[in-house]
Order: sequence, then structure tokens, then C-alpha cells
Amino acid sequence: MGRITEILSLAQSRARELKLPYEGALTPREAHELMQLAPGARLIDVRTKAELDWVGRVPGAIEIEWQDYPGKHLNPHFLQTLKHSVMTESLLVFLCRSGQRSSAAAKAATEAGFPDCYNVLEGFEGDKDANGQRNRSGGWRASNLPWNQS
Repeated sequence: MGRITEILSLAQSRARELKLPYEGALTPREAHELMQLAPGARLIDVRTKAELDWVGRVPGAIEIEWQDYPGKHLNPHFLQTLKHSVMTESLLVFLCRSGQRSSAAAKAATEAGFPDCYNVLEGFEGDKDANGQRNRSGGWRASNLPWNQS
């Protein structure tokens, strides 16, 4: 069994355990490794433009807002934009700040006919610590994965 299969099997197992409505759940490190190994995989960053500008971006990610800022209204064009950005058969890895919005986006994409949707657990910034701050433990940034500040 190859490394891609190992990562996907583990993510699919997590999704079954958590009863998730999409294919799988990845840790940030697994997501990054998968993006390196699977050339057809696409990282979909669903954070707001404000978050991308203020907090940082993942190089090579396709950026499609799930909600706007500051109103937090759902993007009515999300699925249409996704369909124009990737092929339906692509392996899609969804990312947001904490893993919540990207979970909703992965669910919506699955329901729209995208069969291989995975969510990045912990998101870009991870969970809040005891002081209510993110980026200290968990998440893409705290895992020292590639990102840049605009």
C-alpha cells in the first residue's frame, strides 16, 4: 500500500468514526503530505479575504470564500465557483481557520457531486489555547507548514 492510500485510508476511517458526511478528515501534516504526493489534489481555502490578507495564505491554494466578512453571509456562488475552479473528479482538501467552515464546505461539495472531499482538522490557525488565542497549538501554521503573509 502506497503512502497516498495510507493517508486517505486513515482520513476515511476518521470520517466514519466521526460520522462525517464527506470522504475524510486529515491532520494538517497529512493534508500537506497528500498535496505533495497527489498531483491532482487541490487545496480549497474557504477563509474570508480579510483572513487571507491579515493572517496568511497557503501557497497554491484555491481561495473561495465560504462566508463573507464581516457579515458572515454564506457565499451564494461558492459551488458555482468551485465547479469552475476544479474538475469534479479531483481530490479536494478543504481548509479554514479552525476546521468548522471547511467541514461545511466539504459537506456541500459532496452533496453537489464532488466524490472526494476531505477536511483539514484544526484548520489554518488551530484551536484556541487557555488564553483564547490561536496559532499556538494545532493547525497548519503551528505545524510549520508552508504559508506566507500578504
